[in-house]
Amino acid sequence: MTADDSIGRLDDDDYPAYTMGRAAEMLGTTPGFLRAIGEARLITPLRSEGGHRRYSRYQLRIAARARELVDQGTPIEAACRIIILEDQLEEAQRINAEYRRAAAEPPPPAEPRPPATD
Repeated sequence: MTADDSIGRLDDDDYPAYTMGRAAEMLGTTPGFLRAIGEARLITPLRSEGGHRRYSRYQLRIAARARELVDQGTPIEAACRIIILEDQLEEAQRINAEYRRAAAEPPPPAEPRPPATD
């Protein structure tokens, strides 16, 4: 769920992302909240060419879920861990569904074997 370090820097023109201030405004919170969930390793901000922190829409959805839990009284560290576990559960359920679907499919028909030649 956290941003992959291999992403590195992003070009403002190529990737839709929001500055820390705009992201915080969209979430109805403060930049300090975004820093806190970053320190808890829930999301890692992307970096623009100028080195500014930027947040993708996906990261904002994750932060919004964290904000929801914190507003209900969950400490930030616990909220971040809950979201990570929810994500892992969702991924495990997706993999399980794919496995079951593949297991339920009939095997492909066997290729006819060429006649044996002596």
